[in-house]
Amino acid sequence: MGGVASAQDINGPPTYGNFQLSAGFMPDPQYADVLSGGRTDASRISGCRGFIATNPDVRIVYSAGNFPLSIWAESSGDTTLVINAPDGNWYCDDDSGGNLNPAIRFNRPMSGRYEVWVGTYGSTSNIQARVWVSER
Repeated sequence: MGGVASAQDINGPPTYGNFQLSAGFMPDPQYADVLSGGRTDASRISGCRGFIATNPDVRIVYSAGNFPLSIWAESSGDTTLVINAPDGNWYCDDDSGGNLNPAIRFNRPMSGRYEVWVGTYGSTSNIQARVWVSER
């Protein structure tokens, strides 16, 4: 969990899509294709790595139930994941999804907005990635 990131616009329009999901959503998983990276150094957020965009790549509006919520990215390169959760806290990962892919699991997810950024390790490098959302 990280600190505050003033360079990120959590209210900005997401670049690659919105999800409106309720517990038990189908199909599961859901996904969005994104182009990772940006010009903002994610290390401004404590515990985060990589370079991310100003606006979120994806926004998930989620009505929680009794299922865990997993968000991860897959790509052919080394990406990172930065999430601003409904509680206002920042969650970051690099490689927990295996094979250089980031993943974050909320065992007791909150209802509300999740802003998601997929980062890269160079401020000028962009990698095609897919962001996945699942309760499985």
